[in-house]
Amino acid sequence: MPRRDETPTGLERTGVTAAFVTVPCEANDTMLAWERYLSGDTDATVPAQNFVVASWQRSLHSGVNPGGRSAPLAAGGDAMGELRRRHGDLVSAAAGLFSDAVDLLAGSGSIMLLTNPDGVVLQAVGDMTTLEKGENINLMSGGNWGEGVIGTNGIGTAIATGRPAQIHAAEHFCEGIKGWTCAGSPIFEPGTGAIMGVIDISGPPTTYQRNNLGLAVAAARQIEMVLTERSTRERMQLLEICLQRLSSADAAGIIVIDRHGRLVQTTGRVSLPIRVGERVPGLDRSLAVERWADRLPESLRPEWFNPVIADGRAIGALLVVPDRPRFRGRAAGQGSEADPARSAFAHIIGGSQAMAAVIDRARRLVGKRVPVLVEGETGVGKELFARAIHGEEGEASPFIVFNCAATSKELLASELFGHVRGAFTGATSEGRPGRFELADGGTLCLDEVGELPLDLQPMLLRVLEEGVVYRLGDAQPRRVDVRLLALTNRNLRDEVEAGRFRRDLYHRISVTRLLIPPLRERGDDLELLVAHFNRRVAARHQVPERDFPPDVLSRLQGYAWPGNVRELRNVVESLLLISIGGAVAQEDLPPELGGGDRKPGETSPSLDRPEDLYAAERVLIAEVLRRHRYNFVQAARALGISRSTLYRKVQNFGLDVEG
Repeated sequence: MPRRDETPTGLERTGVTAAFVTVPCEANDTMLAWERYLSGDTDATVPAQNFVVASWQRSLHSGVNPGGRSAPLAAGGDAMGELRRRHGDLVSAAAGLFSDAVDLLAGSGSIMLLTNPDGVVLQAVGDMTTLEKGENINLMSGGNWGEGVIGTNGIGTAIATGRPAQIHAAEHFCEGIKGWTCAGSPIFEPGTGAIMGVIDISGPPTTYQRNNLGLAVAAARQIEMVLTERSTRERMQLLEICLQRLSSADAAGIIVIDRHGRLVQTTGRVSLPIRVGERVPGLDRSLAVERWADRLPESLRPEWFNPVIADGRAIGALLVVPDRPRFRGRAAGQGSEADPARSAFAHIIGGSQAMAAVIDRARRLVGKRVPVLVEGETGVGKELFARAIHGEEGEASPFIVFNCAATSKELLASELFGHVRGAFTGATSEGRPGRFELADGGTLCLDEVGELPLDLQPMLLRVLEEGVVYRLGDAQPRRVDVRLLALTNRNLRDEVEAGRFRRDLYHRISVTRLLIPPLRERGDDLELLVAHFNRRVAARHQVPERDFPPDVLSRLQGYAWPGNVRELRNVVESLLLISIGGAVAQEDLPPELGGGDRKPGETSPSLDRPEDLYAAERVLIAEVLRRHRYNFVQAARALGISRSTLYRKVQNFGLDVEG
């Protein structure tokens, strides 16, 4: 019979004490104890304080059938997508961990699952064979593994007790799942301590290891750290905006609410019946922030309500309480940030007529599950529009980007459609899903779709027409629900006429089209973009902003910008990091913009040429390392890359970092 392990564990060394860990005994002993317990012979079991027996008691009292063979399915199809959207914070915080787990768990026999606080599985990755076996008991997306539904198991018991739990083989309550071992750890919401979900590592009994529970706990803590960092960052943004608005002469006070409906701060002559950290009554965290105005308590008026938008998404709201109720009677949201129409695409910089028209057209495509072809020159921001369209539909659904020109022709089909074991030379031992499966329920963004080889185009057309994908080497159809956003800098109609792109595929992916204007056709947008990049680059690299006087802006306006917004960003970044501070002079500009001195016979470099981009990146990395005294952690954070990537780039560039 299982007993509580009294020896120190890795969990205790990580600060998680008194976790529920058992040492598995002989399966026959455990089965005998289980059978005797069900027969009412409780004297034959271990003491009632044993957490497995306590869970068996709860399962029995909940009416769980001990002969159960599988967990019930709580959601599927559209309902599954909606469930992921409701738990978008949790899903997005776990995205990096689950992306790594795809490869780390391949061939291990184990799988990793993420659930909501009710025990319903939101995501499952890992060993392909185990994933397929898990479907037999609904250990898959949509399966409900709450203890009151399917009895003792790592997920449900962790939720019921609020502590990590490892359940091995016969320790499970239901007969049909005794052929599994699982270790689950709750994920706690930063600030409130409420259970947001569970990370679980499961597999056949042969995969049992005591440190599986330690891995689950570590994974849960990693997700909590991501949530904490995000929450802290958003709270700081909210408080900064609060301080700016507090200077308003007509404000008696300001109420700051985060996007979970929790009170962050109150200032001035404002009195509320709740304390900081508590949820404002009526504000459901599953409801969009923009719709909170009509759900406020009676003491708070909707005309005071202002959503706070950052990077294209609502991070909370401010209620600006006026000295006098002179705004009473005004419809909520009219002419204010409460208007939902103003909260979309906020991260796309530009007010020119050309950009306004394409943004308006893109807004109309939000929520329309039809393919969109996004066209435009290199560097105009095609992916930015794709992300804006997807982001408006719900951040919890997957957004998978794949560049059709970044992979060899031989591997393209495998990357898009997946493969099974032995499908081709070099295939992974257990197979893996393709981008279409990873994007199921969300959006697949195919960049440079015009580079797709002609012989693969019929396969893409079939998936789009039928909604079914076949992995390479497999005859099993796998249904997918994917919204396609295709990006290209080519004129695909010309490609069709030249025979390099199938006409039927072109018409299938271009049901609707967006043409992003080049920078040279956007008028005064250039000045807005310069100011935007000036602030962003200065903040990112901790350097002073620079002034761009009229004569310099005139030079920038007169340039054709073949690399468009991306090239402009590179120029601004170079000016801030390499030049001396103060106002930018014309001679500071790169030669193609009429600045600098060139030696006789020297050609004008252009930042859109590979060799010059290489040189610019090398100078940038060297300067950032020097500025941070060769601290790789700080330099990598300033550059927005991982430390391992920075080490690799330093080695590739041959930089001397001995200083």
